[in-house]
Amino acid sequence: MERYYSFSRYLKEIFGERVYRVTVDAGFTCPNRDGTKGRGGCIYCFSGSGYDEQKRQMSIEKQIATGIERVRRRYGADKFLVYFQAYTNTYASPDTLRGIYDRIKKFPEVVGLIVGTRPDCVPDETLELINSYTDDYLVWIEYGLESSHFKSLRWMNRGHGVSDFIDAVLRTRRFPKINICAHVILGLPTEDREDMLETADFLSSLGIDGVKIHPLHVMRGTELEKIYREKPFKLLTEEEYADLVVDFIERLPKRMVIQRITGESPSEVLVAPSWCSHREKHRVINLIRKRFEERETRQGAKCRFYREKTART
Repeated sequence: MERYYSFSRYLKEIFGERVYRVTVDAGFTCPNRDGTKGRGGCIYCFSGSGYDEQKRQMSIEKQIATGIERVRRRYGADKFLVYFQAYTNTYASPDTLRGIYDRIKKFPEVVGLIVGTRPDCVPDETLELINSYTDDYLVWIEYGLESSHFKSLRWMNRGHGVSDFIDAVLRTRRFPKINICAHVILGLPTEDREDMLETADFLSSLGIDGVKIHPLHVMRGTELEKIYREKPFKLLTEEEYADLVVDFIERLPKRMVIQRITGESPSEVLVAPSWCSHREKHRVINLIRKRFEERETRQGAKCRFYREKTART
């Protein structure tokens, strides 16, 4: 039995079979890069999450079709979620966004829509648009929180505060069918263990539907690389990270969907730590699972906030 509520289990409960994500780069930028809020983006940003120059030159339809074919060939999948991932995927007018999101309607095997964005880039009109897809699709919106501590957000040059995240969550809650996922980074040099676990409590208290947990890692060409090389700071070992992830998930409600428990980068752009490379991903996941077993614990074991509900279907 799984000791945490994984995204794959959640999807199987809804659809009765495995469902896979297909990532799309819709050509967006970010207000923290184009000068609206800042330049250069967050210090760890490597040309945007999931950024791929070759993919960006393809049409959205081509990206979806290619992604579906690749995943179907590898896993024999029949159902898919389209994940608008790179940069800020609500950073346009509602009319423009509708024209982008509507591309999923051309693919009958697509059963869900995932939109990755910032908590300071979701005006009410955009949330109303995203909600319009909930009658026909499973819908998730992913907000990059990273930390519940402003000192950390300022160090990362996020360009928004914790209050922006709370505001986005409360306004999104007006649309009960939109599921909310938060991104969190563990291992920030601005935080100790209790600071990081406070972020788990913060998410629990808000009743977030899901979370993606990532370790801080340094990639080439980022501002974080400059900082790390000029004044090196301690990064988590994989053993420390595994223990911390278990600690973190223990503080989350039992039915909060754990969409991801680690993050990784291609070896050719990864500076440190080495265990965050793509080829080490499954070993790290297995180590975390092993820690759950060794400690005989599970998600929710130390949750301070009672949440019986589950993500919407």
